[in-house]
Amino acid sequence: MLKFFYPYQKIKSESQGYLLKSGKAIEISTEKSLESDSSNRKVNTLNLSTLLDSLSYRDFRWIWISSFVSFLAMNMQMITRSWLILRVTDDSPLALTLVTLTFALPMTVVSPLAGALADRFSRKKLVVFSQASNALLTIIMGTLDITGVVSFWHIMVIGIFNGSLMAVNMPSRQAIISDIVPDDKLMNAISLNNSSMNLTRVAGPALAGFLILFVDTAGVFFIISGTYIFAALTIGLVNYAPTRKTNGSSTVGGDIKEGLAYAFSEPILKGLFVMTFIPVLFGFSYYALIPAWAREALNIESDGLGILLMLMGIGATVGTIALAAAGNLKHRGIIMLTSCFAWGVALSIFSQTSSFTLAVPFLIFIGLTSSVYMSMNMTMVQLHSNPEMRGRVMSISMMTFGMMPLSAVPFGTLAQRIGTADALFISGALLAVFTIFFTLFNKTFRNMD
Repeated sequence: MLKFFYPYQKIKSESQGYLLKSGKAIEISTEKSLESDSSNRKVNTLNLSTLLDSLSYRDFRWIWISSFVSFLAMNMQMITRSWLILRVTDDSPLALTLVTLTFALPMTVVSPLAGALADRFSRKKLVVFSQASNALLTIIMGTLDITGVVSFWHIMVIGIFNGSLMAVNMPSRQAIISDIVPDDKLMNAISLNNSSMNLTRVAGPALAGFLILFVDTAGVFFIISGTYIFAALTIGLVNYAPTRKTNGSSTVGGDIKEGLAYAFSEPILKGLFVMTFIPVLFGFSYYALIPAWAREALNIESDGLGILLMLMGIGATVGTIALAAAGNLKHRGIIMLTSCFAWGVALSIFSQTSSFTLAVPFLIFIGLTSSVYMSMNMTMVQLHSNPEMRGRVMSISMMTFGMMPLSAVPFGTLAQRIGTADALFISGALLAVFTIFFTLFNKTFRNMD
């Protein structure tokens, strides 16, 4: 008889035993034979993936709540910081991309160390530390703003620390998921976790945009700091004891070297990293340039900018929820490549729109395709990594995101010369073209399930 249970539930049976560890169940069958039709029904039931499957795990529920609150703070901070930058730099798109550089480059430098720490120490404690530290930094930013002494360089310096803490937070937060849920539910869990981020892309920018009208940017920074504190408290409620193989004589530097050697010796992982780098290089330029594009093309205020970013969040939420409901898809490589190509085409077309109404469907579609792509990429990276290496492997993905300035700064400079709309058009076109080239020359990735 098939039994469903939550993590940490003790189950005893005369014919079967269950070993429970880290919220997972490993079935040990002592029956010598099963009727074939009963076996088929059992396999089909076990493979059935529903939208909320992973939320049956207590610890994953707390992770989901913490992720939602953390990403809500991050998205509110993103638009509030962007609006503050435009105010202190007289609407400079280059200034927006330079602050993105200070946020992203530390992720490249710190991520290898953060990944090694995630495989060596408590991932939960690393996440709590990063969230509490972000709360402190945001209070400092709010204080500088409310006293009227904030400058562009203050924002740059705090951005460096924000990026470093993001590098500590993300590998551990992602790797915790695979500690708690079984592999056959990993895509569901990662998609649901990403949906928490995408839901905040709906609520966060719109909320921050309207709050700026009432309490100014300084007041919003103080609200964000409280939100980070709540995120730290909720992740602290996660209670699990993962079993990971560690080499007690190994140094952190040795762990980093071992992780890099492992990641780039696996052909599938190498392909996944390349197809993380291409969207980072060409697809995410809109994150830095949307505020400038909105002012140039639509002449909107902070509340309108919040709505634009909210629309992308709606599309991203739809994409991740659909992916969570779909379960274990076949032909994942083809789906990822198609999503990436469609993302580039949509970005190019969107950049040339000149009305809010025309921009709406493209923003939603960009959010949908980019979220489907990134959720599947993170799932496949974890599925193709050894458990004791997942923190370091995920840190390499974070390193790739840290290279975003390679896109943001050149396209920001280009936007200064030819306009933000044309810079975004070129960005989207290059994303589509490079995805086609990768598709043609990487059969292994095309055939990946």
